[in-house]
Amino acid sequence: MVKASDFETVASGLTFPEGPRWHDGKFWFSDFYSYSVYTLDAANKLEAVVEVPNQPSGLGWDADGNLLIVSMLDHKLLKFDGSALTEVADMSAYAKVASNDMVVDAKGRAYVGNFGVELPIFDNPGSTNLVRVDPDGTVSVASDDMWFPNGTVITDDGKTLIIGESFTDRLTAFDIAEDGTLSNRRVWAELGKDGFPDGMCLDAEGGIWVCGPRLNRLTRVFEGGKTDVVVDFGDVKPVACMLGGDDRKTLYVLTNTHVGPASAEAKGGKVEVLRVDAPGAGLP
Repeated sequence: MVKASDFETVASGLTFPEGPRWHDGKFWFSDFYSYSVYTLDAANKLEAVVEVPNQPSGLGWDADGNLLIVSMLDHKLLKFDGSALTEVADMSAYAKVASNDMVVDAKGRAYVGNFGVELPIFDNPGSTNLVRVDPDGTVSVASDDMWFPNGTVITDDGKTLIIGESFTDRLTAFDIAEDGTLSNRRVWAELGKDGFPDGMCLDAEGGIWVCGPRLNRLTRVFEGGKTDVVVDFGDVKPVACMLGGDDRKTLYVLTNTHVGPASAEAKGGKVEVLRVDAPGAGLP
């Protein structure tokens, strides 16, 4: 049985780490209230990559290898080429309150979610849109009636997108057409009351590691809802995870002691790691 104490802390003192990714031999993440994107190298050295004034969230890379960043508060998709930030798209006509997590497919198309409701988010949940930003900056609705579209993965073959709908405690799947259109919406897994999926990642055995910050737990779930690992983090909230390392068998989990602006002062955010058997698969 996996326990929270089995995880090793490799970075701490963060304001609210989110949007974890593994890319080019490094672990990448956004830290909301320091307004920066960071990396951790193989020696766990923390390095600030770029500052995002309106708060960074979801991360990905375009077909040319440039970093894509969701700028939360102004609903922009930004590109960082290593020296400067530029705007790829303005999603403000489609998003509510704060734009959030993102997955970028192999063709550079970005699927971006948003909160859909004012904070505090549990008081009046409502539906919103998942948007798609094409490489040329065109923004369109990928799917409507989404209930807090959150952590998102794409399978190895590029044909299926699986996304958490936090307010409905479920993972939802779509078929991805060649042009990026989503169809055949279906329930991939029900997580149970307060399952509230947040960040997640896919492994080579078809399991999805899902962070559930309402119950402070991390779960490995399979299509249909079967689970084989549930980790209780006690008073700490796991909010996002990613499989990385050279063999993709290091499970990185981002945890926080607080949620919302209080996180900025508390600085209780951590990056925690655990070695697992099944390597990461698909995207991101």
